Parts: sequence; C-alpha cells; structure tokens
Amino acid sequence: MIAIVDYDMGNIGSVYNMLKKIGRKSEITREPEKILQADHIILPGVGAFDSGMEQLEKFGLVELIRQKALVDKTPILGICLGAQLMLEKSEEGQKSGIGLMEGEVVRFQLSPESKLRIPNMGWNQISKVKSSTLVDVLPEQPRYYFVHSYHFKMANPEDQLLMSEYGYDFCSAFQRGTIAGVQFHPEKSHKFGMALLRNFTESN
Repeated sequence: MIAIVDYDMGNIGSVYNMLKKIGRKSEITREPEKILQADHIILPGVGAFDSGMEQLEKFGLVELIRQKALVDKTPILGICLGAQLMLEKSEEGQKSGIGLMEGEVVRFQLSPESKLRIPNMGWNQISKVKSSTLVDVLPEQPRYYFVHSYHFKMANPEDQLLMSEYGYDFCSAFQRGTIAGVQFHPEKSHKFGMALLRNFTESN
C-alpha cells in the first residue's frame, strides 16, 4: 500500500488523484498503523517549514517517518515542503527538520540585476546529476511545475539527483538509497509527473 501522509499541509488530493490516474492504489492517512504497514510513503506539503514540522509533531509522525525511512528502508518520496522537511533545517524557520538526509533549505539569493521574481512559479526543466530508477525513464525533455521561494542545499554533493536553473543552478531533487525528495510538484506536471510517480511506486 502507498501511504500519502496527511498532516494538514498541502494538496494531498492531487497526489492521490495522480496515483489513481496511473493505476496505483494509495491511501491518505495519518494513522500510525497504516503508515507502518505501507510499502511506499509519500510526504507531500505546501506551506511554511515550521508549520509543517509542528503538524508532524502534533500527529506523532516524526519518529515514525524516521523509523520507516532509516530503519525499515521503506521507499519514501517527499514533495515540495514535504521534501524540505526531510532535511535538517531551513532558513525559513527555527525548528529542526526530520533529518533523513544531511542538508538544509535556503532562500533564493538572486542578484540585484535579476528580473526574476520570488517565488519561482511555473514550468522548469531538470537535468540529471546521477543515474536513478526514479528519473532514468522519463518522457523526452522533462519539465516540472515549481512553486517555491526556498531550495535544497545538500551537505553531500553525491546526494543531488536533479538540478534546475532559476537565476543560478540549484538542486531540485535529492536521493540516497530509498530516500528521495523533489522540489517540484509531480502531481501537477502531467505526463512528466506521472512517469516519475510510476517510477517511484515501482521501486523497492
């Protein structure tokens, strides 16, 4: 079963509908027993870092997610805020993240001459840093939908999976083993998002 973690942060319905569209059964849940039984976990999210961590703590999900990801090695995919929460900390807030991987979340630092606006909102291309079953099979010229003011800064460059460009190159997806996170929204990225979610749900 694919568990979509419900902590009252984000468009979880869109993730559920996209999985249904590609023929994958999932359940939106915050029940510990159901998450424990899941063979894949998706941690979506939209909003602020501290609010996200407060919600996960409120529902008693932080240690459960750590156990599933780090001990049980259950494949987990973070989306947008969900992925940011998987790192250690963020410039956006004061709370510690879940800490599944070493890294932090930093605000875009665009040059004064830049005409780009924050947040980065819209479609953007990705470039692959390393091989992974998550992204090795995608439609041609893959592009994804982004809405964010902050991005990943990984402590270990080898954890970077995808890069994108918005004023400068930034890490738009990370992965180590069964732990992965994407800054963009595959659930809003049409065939490109379908392909990535299909790849994730077929991983083990």
